[in-house]
Amino acid sequence: MDETILLAHGGGGRLTGQLVSELFVPALDNPWLRTMSDAAVLPPLPAGRPALTTDGFVVDPLEFPGGDLGYLSVCGTVNDLAVAGAIPLWLTWALILEEGCSRELLTRLTAGAARAAGEAGVTIVAGDTKVVPRGKGDRAFAVTSGLGVVPPDRELGDARVTPGDVLVSSGSLGDHGAVILACRHGMVLRDLVSDCSPVSDLVGLAFASGAAIRVAHDPTRGGVATVCNEVALRARVGIELDEDAIHVREETRGVCDLLGLDPLYLACEGRVIFFVAADDAAGLVAALRAHPNGCNASVIGAVISRDRAMAPVVLRTAGRGVHPLDYLSGIELPRIC
Repeated sequence: MDETILLAHGGGGRLTGQLVSELFVPALDNPWLRTMSDAAVLPPLPAGRPALTTDGFVVDPLEFPGGDLGYLSVCGTVNDLAVAGAIPLWLTWALILEEGCSRELLTRLTAGAARAAGEAGVTIVAGDTKVVPRGKGDRAFAVTSGLGVVPPDRELGDARVTPGDVLVSSGSLGDHGAVILACRHGMVLRDLVSDCSPVSDLVGLAFASGAAIRVAHDPTRGGVATVCNEVALRARVGIELDEDAIHVREETRGVCDLLGLDPLYLACEGRVIFFVAADDAAGLVAALRAHPNGCNASVIGAVISRDRAMAPVVLRTAGRGVHPLDYLSGIELPRIC
């Protein structure tokens, strides 16, 4: 195989076949992919309702502390299924490559996707590769779809959120966004890595705890502030976050201070915000803390009546003042995922 990707690698001929047989199939090998058919014919779904999601990934840089495009693309798709209450099962993974993309980079990105799939317990059963001319892309983009099943006893939805519920975060916030920012600005932060990881096991522990979970969200683009605004709008409630209870790493806060950003608006790629009945919050936090990725789980806010709210979402600060957290008015950080 050539050291760089050529247009012919996306043309469906000999070079395409070599790319698939020498790189993708060995890295992602499974019985469904091995057939090399036009579509993966899968076994019957387990009992429950099918859940389907799709996503595109254009992160810049392609490799960053704690992850890469391949790893991120699988984690992001798995996480979208998991927070919908689904058990993720099967994924498709397509790449749009720029002519001149190096074979070494492509190998690392494929290994990242395989590693994430292994960690999440999902199988990549189909894929595709297209190549665009030099200067018409940015080395590599990924497009995924994911299929899972929501068990019969699970019911989630923003409309289920009511005053008196509380918000539980599975960990520190803003780490992924801070890492991408640091990389783009040439900052060297030894201890700062992305939180990028599959959350399916974490969500499974949450449901196994028996907590009355109303809904769950992964705070990606726009961060926890955007998630809260979306839930407040759909559930017609107010949300009050407690600054003292929100865990933000010192390194993440340092990046935000240098660049004038708020960590509550920065993306996470391995965190979950649960809306849960207040009486069940302690049990949920304990269950999450039993998982390595949930060791910093905590209650970070409460749901209140819209009639009592000065704004749909507010932050109670350390000085006990209160100020609104609105939607972003522009693009704070493009190409975050």
